[in-house]
Amino acid sequence: MTQQTSLQGTFDPAVPTRIVFGNGKVDSLKDEVQRLGGKKALVLSGKTAAEETDSVRSVNDVLGGLSAGVYSNLTQRAPLSTAIEAANLAVANGVDTLVGVGGSTISDAARMIAVLMAEGITTESELRQLGEDHDMMLSPNLDGKSLPIQVSIPTTLSAGEFNMGGGNVLDDQAGHKIRVRHPRLYSDLIMLDAVMTEGTPDWLWLSTGVKCLDHCIERLYTTGNQPAIDAPILAAAEMIFTHLPRSKESDKDLEARLKCLVAAWMSMMGAPNFATGLSHAIGHIIGVHYSVGHGYTSCVTQPYVMEFNRSVSAFKQSMLARSAGLDIRGLSDEEAAEAAARAVDDFVIGMGMPHRIRELEVPEEDLPRIAELVLTDGGCRNNPIPITSAEQVMEVLRKAF
Repeated sequence: MTQQTSLQGTFDPAVPTRIVFGNGKVDSLKDEVQRLGGKKALVLSGKTAAEETDSVRSVNDVLGGLSAGVYSNLTQRAPLSTAIEAANLAVANGVDTLVGVGGSTISDAARMIAVLMAEGITTESELRQLGEDHDMMLSPNLDGKSLPIQVSIPTTLSAGEFNMGGGNVLDDQAGHKIRVRHPRLYSDLIMLDAVMTEGTPDWLWLSTGVKCLDHCIERLYTTGNQPAIDAPILAAAEMIFTHLPRSKESDKDLEARLKCLVAAWMSMMGAPNFATGLSHAIGHIIGVHYSVGHGYTSCVTQPYVMEFNRSVSAFKQSMLARSAGLDIRGLSDEEAAEAAARAVDDFVIGMGMPHRIRELEVPEEDLPRIAELVLTDGGCRNNPIPITSAEQVMEVLRKAF
């Protein structure tokens, strides 16, 4: 009879995403798309990236004759109507490749747009009805159906391009997301090029850097954590602590920005073998219901969630203290974990980011409703302390407010 051990589990191999990284690498985009078999590409972005930076224009120029044009109406969380419009435009122009330039909104929406194209969904009412019929989670049968090639060129550190198996858009009429899940939904190519991030405003760049750190922290101690994940996420956290403060737009330090992009990649290594916890769960609700970027929600939740989870994850949190550059010799795990949470909060404040929910203009009287909604998010199941009551969420919300 073999002796049982707590170290056990499974690890599923990652999908075959090709990742190209280095400043100026976008110059090879056309060759990379053709290497994947792409013949006609539609560039997807938001208005800010298209109108206030050079990134979208540069990508479109590099694609040259492969480009069918630019669709730049994908505003924050991609309202359902814009996804339909983009999909119809892609189909009408014979597009076989979607090139997303931006943050998580773009990569998440691109996967839904790919499904709309494959399934022949052409109207808002059709997509909205499908969402209602399937409890806002679509699980299409894509067997034998052609999906467009997916290319992601991030301009933030939110790392949504590394998500695997799903996408989403916002039903802005109903105030919730419609999600889609399928194992074939992932980026075929991701290009990490800091040149593409020039012009990303500091509030967005820095706050999504904290979101990257949030990925590292939650994947360090949520249920289903894998030994193979610890090393890259701890290294990613150290890179963010070190290089994010040096990567402000005014510093013109492309090397620091590239290292942050690589940190965002490393924070997601091991996908899909990990889960997020209570910080992400709260962020999802506040983000959608108050139109707050997920970077900002990570800034105001994570230190308090770390405190809430300390009793069952002190050892893992103490590992993060080392990534923050703290000398924890002689400290207990609990003391080192407390120091790590302070370091995260100090890091957020030091970059001028919000660190209280009230700074996001969320009314205090809304906290009980937020707590109830958080219970519907999957992150509650994966938190190291299972979240089963609104009062548990309120404990964090009160401290974070």
